[in-house]
Amino acid sequence: MFLLGRMDLSIYASFGALASLYGRFHYYGDRIRMQLGAGIIFITSMLLGTLLSVLDTDITVRIMVVALLATLVTGVVSGYRWHPGGATFAVFAAGAVATMPAEWINVAQVLVVASASVLFSLLLTAVLGLLRTRSWTKVFRPLQPAVFRADWSVPVTVGVGALLAGLIGQTFDDDHWYWAMVAASVVLAGAAIDSRLIRSLQRFTGTSLGVLVAAVLLWLELPTLAIIAAVILLQAAAELLIGRNYGVAMLAVTPLALLTVSLASPTPAEILVVDRVFETFIGSLIGTIVALISARTRREQEQL
Repeated sequence: MFLLGRMDLSIYASFGALASLYGRFHYYGDRIRMQLGAGIIFITSMLLGTLLSVLDTDITVRIMVVALLATLVTGVVSGYRWHPGGATFAVFAAGAVATMPAEWINVAQVLVVASASVLFSLLLTAVLGLLRTRSWTKVFRPLQPAVFRADWSVPVTVGVGALLAGLIGQTFDDDHWYWAMVAASVVLAGAAIDSRLIRSLQRFTGTSLGVLVAAVLLWLELPTLAIIAAVILLQAAAELLIGRNYGVAMLAVTPLALLTVSLASPTPAEILVVDRVFETFIGSLIGTIVALISARTRREQEQL
């Protein structure tokens, strides 16, 4: 995108590349299948967000559509036991693109740029697998069957939490309401109340610290090539950390997200930083409240 002078398209490539985060601890065949599924979801999410922007839909409609996406993606990811779980990246992709001005040509650009990014991620995984196994058959042969185990209680809760977070977030900020939805979807991704509360704390703490890293990078006003290099390093760090400790991973994911948005749609650093912390706080708070209500309702139903 830098060589083409079209940094506004970099956001499509960045979200497409997030497919590489999936299946890190799985065998290559399962990992490639998981990354392909995630890539299709990310492309679809960006297409959906682009259409919402092109049609100039009301913000409330955009929030409702992204909340529905959060429900469906959470259901697919949990049903097939993908790793990392949840709909965080899909919600982020759809929401971020939905807030950017777009024309019909952007639909084609999403398809071309994001698809190329996903295919490149798959190619890297396949080549790495070939170097280690020395067999294309082993690389592309999954060990586990793709069995879907439907349980829509968690996905519906995620959708409700994301919807409420987005509606409340947009009353304070018309541009970055999707960050509240992302935070809520992260908190509610786990089935157990303990994991949800821990995710809420990790999300807000990790994001707050990650914002400091992003603030330094943004306020330095680095040249474009330096920002691209930082994005690459941060994405590599996110891949290494996302499956180990979510809070620590946020130290990489947060500046990665802010730099990606900044590349595609330049925004003053102080606005991005303040909005990110504030919207994350709203989303984490709403997610925690919904998690507590959900847990109480489930206990009452079990006692009947």
